[in-house]
Amino acid sequence: MSADSTQYVGRFAPSPSGPLHFGSLVCALASFLDAKKNNGLWLLRIEDIDPPREDPKHVDTILNQLEHHGLHWNGPILFQSQRTTSYARALDELHRQHLTYACTCSRKRLGPMSGVYDGHCRARTATSEPHAVRLTLAKSSEQTIAVDDLIMGDYRQNLHREVGDFVLRRKDGLYSYQLASVIDDQFQGITRVVRGYDLLNSSPRQRYLQRCLNYPSLEYAHVPIAVDQKGHKLSKQTKAQALKNRLAPINLWNALDWLGQKPPKTLLKAPVMQLLEWAMRHWVLQQVSNRPARPAQQDHDYEL
Repeated sequence: MSADSTQYVGRFAPSPSGPLHFGSLVCALASFLDAKKNNGLWLLRIEDIDPPREDPKHVDTILNQLEHHGLHWNGPILFQSQRTTSYARALDELHRQHLTYACTCSRKRLGPMSGVYDGHCRARTATSEPHAVRLTLAKSSEQTIAVDDLIMGDYRQNLHREVGDFVLRRKDGLYSYQLASVIDDQFQGITRVVRGYDLLNSSPRQRYLQRCLNYPSLEYAHVPIAVDQKGHKLSKQTKAQALKNRLAPINLWNALDWLGQKPPKTLLKAPVMQLLEWAMRHWVLQQVSNRPARPAQQDHDYEL
């Protein structure tokens, strides 16, 4: 992907684990509008590197939903399943820098650590056993990685205390979200990532990995996650309702309202492109709430 290095480049990166729902739409719409307001590109990436959780049939559903909601992407779609050679190359580079090691720890051993790895396998030599690959956190690295999030503000994470050496390739051979996301953001020339709050705690790890690979740091903006009335994140696991294409104008109006953009009610039944033209002119990132989570919009579920 080639782009002017001074140009804004954003992206939307859904996983084909199910159709898009309201929570997906607010992330897609926020990233789309922020790119357009900054005269930038908006790219589409399909994060299909975890086959046990995915179904290829959902890719067509997602593309169809985006198109019906007027969210048209620039350039070709990037499929992460076709990028494994690049991920392997990056792992080789990190290995040459002595920044990775094999980890054979079982789930039983990892369980009591509550997600903070203790470095048990750091001294391990090469092994033929099934193993994960972890990134070594340098002892001389900053104790705290800071991210000045454009919505949530200052966010800091001590990787040593809160994460430990983290996985880049799983024991089953699948590449981690952290590695694939960093490699592909660099490949696509992404300059700003607008995504859900549930991924904010990934940003310090990704920023650290960018430094290890000598990549530039990106800007981040994390929108609140949409939750149901019980406070559960809208997701396939919580049986979030798939977006209905026939209600695209209402879906978009609700998403804009949820994002704090205050769309006029006269646009509730406007054509999709008229609604998006208004949204592109009036988009203000700073009006998005900095609350970590907000209930999904329920107030205006009108029928067309």
